[in-house]
Amino acid sequence: MSGGAIPLAARGSISFPKWGDMAYGDQVDLLEPVNLAAHLLKVELYLGQVCQIAGISKMQLDYWTNKAQIPTKGRKQRIYDVDALETVMLIKQAKDRGLNLGAAIDAAKRFRERHGRAAAAVSR
Repeated sequence: MSGGAIPLAARGSISFPKWGDMAYGDQVDLLEPVNLAAHLLKVELYLGQVCQIAGISKMQLDYWTNKAQIPTKGRKQRIYDVDALETVMLIKQAKDRGLNLGAAIDAAKRFRERHGRAAAAVSR
């Protein structure tokens, strides 16, 4: 038995080895996959960050936010959640495929209604 742990029968309780006492393989075995989708829904982004991710200008994002009534937080500076980011990216996708802004906004809204919140961040 490594790490100086006393057998369970002798101690009367479970003893876990310290990190320094564990072999590298044992440390890795303690880890589990992380479900990023669950955590990404908590992310909030500033206007510039959304622009960088979506590949649009700040002027475009400001206009689209007003036109599509995309909800934001913040008073001095707009803050976008993942749902808002997805809406922006859907509008961008529709515009890139030739739709005008009004049609792109409608397509994004219909897509969101059909597919739900953050279009299944789990499915991506």
